[in-house]
Amino acid sequence: MDGSYVVTGGGRGVGRAIVERLLDDGGAVVALDLDPTALGWLREHPAGKRALAVAGSASDDGVAWHAADLAESVAPLAGWVNNAAVFRDASVHTTDAAETSRLIALNLDPVVVGCTTAVRRFLAHGQGGAIVNVSSHQAQRAVPGSLPYATAKAAVEGLTRALAVEYGSRGVRVNAVALGSIATERYDAYLAGLSPSAAAEVEAQLRQLHPVGRVGR
Repeated sequence: MDGSYVVTGGGRGVGRAIVERLLDDGGAVVALDLDPTALGWLREHPAGKRALAVAGSASDDGVAWHAADLAESVAPLAGWVNNAAVFRDASVHTTDAAETSRLIALNLDPVVVGCTTAVRRFLAHGQGGAIVNVSSHQAQRAVPGSLPYATAKAAVEGLTRALAVEYGSRGVRVNAVALGSIATERYDAYLAGLSPSAAAEVEAQLRQLHPVGRVGR
């Protein structure tokens, strides 16, 4: 695999799995994560200098630009995966509008920043590239309490379509992947914070949402 890649939220869970796959395929990868401790595993990775890390916010233009610079110090930027996300419950009858908007932005802003950075780099080097935006089944089928997350993911899919139309003719491919629920560290921590009965209820609801009758692993 030629080129370099940036994966936001690349320290844990789905993001880490994406980073590992790209490294296994021979790419140079910058894992960008807000939590520097989540990036420690890259220091001992057998990919060596192809395994790179940036600690910072994916919604910060300067951080994203630095990640792109680091990637291109190894090879031309070929792909960008917008995976960084947070999940915070909120309902409009208990949360004021400003806080709801802030929670939506927590999931939407990193995607806008990542797409902006990637598109500009792709156009600058003239070789095109690929953007993958990680969406969710909740973009199409929300569940109670997930209003900020579901709204942001629906916007991510709209952004994906708009960018694909606008830049496809210039060699920039933009796609979204809508994941179901995945048993990551964050998922396990969420269940651990619930009472046993509440956790069992959540797991039962999630089994009903997925055609295979379980969350992804």
